[in-house]
Amino acid sequence: NCTVTHAHSKTRDIEHICAQADILIVAVGQAKMVQRNWVKQGAIVIDVGINRVENPHKPGSQKLVGDVDFETVQDKCQAITPVPGGVGPMTIACLLSNTLKAHQRQNS
Repeated sequence: NCTVTHAHSKTRDIEHICAQADILIVAVGQAKMVQRNWVKQGAIVIDVGINRVENPHKPGSQKLVGDVDFETVQDKCQAITPVPGGVGPMTIACLLSNTLKAHQRQNS
C-alpha cells in the first residue's frame, strides 16, 4: 500500500510534498535544490542529479554535487546516495547489461 507522487521543480508547495515521502527520488537538474527541511526524518533519498559547481576548496576548479544538499540532509536519512558514486555506477551497469542483451537478441 503506497501512493506515488510525481512532482517537478515548479510544483506548488514542493517542499511539503517532498517532506511526506518515505522514499524520495530526486532528478531535477538543479544543484542542492532539496534542502534539509524537504526531507522526512528516516527517509530513503536517491539523488540522481549530477551538477558541476565551483569548488570552494580549489578556486578555479569545479566539483560534482547532486540535486540534494547531501551535507545537510545525510544525518536525517535512513539511507542516501552520494554524488558522485551513487546511482552512476548502477546506471552504467544497467546500460552495459541492456547493450549485451540487445546484441544477443540481434545475433541469435
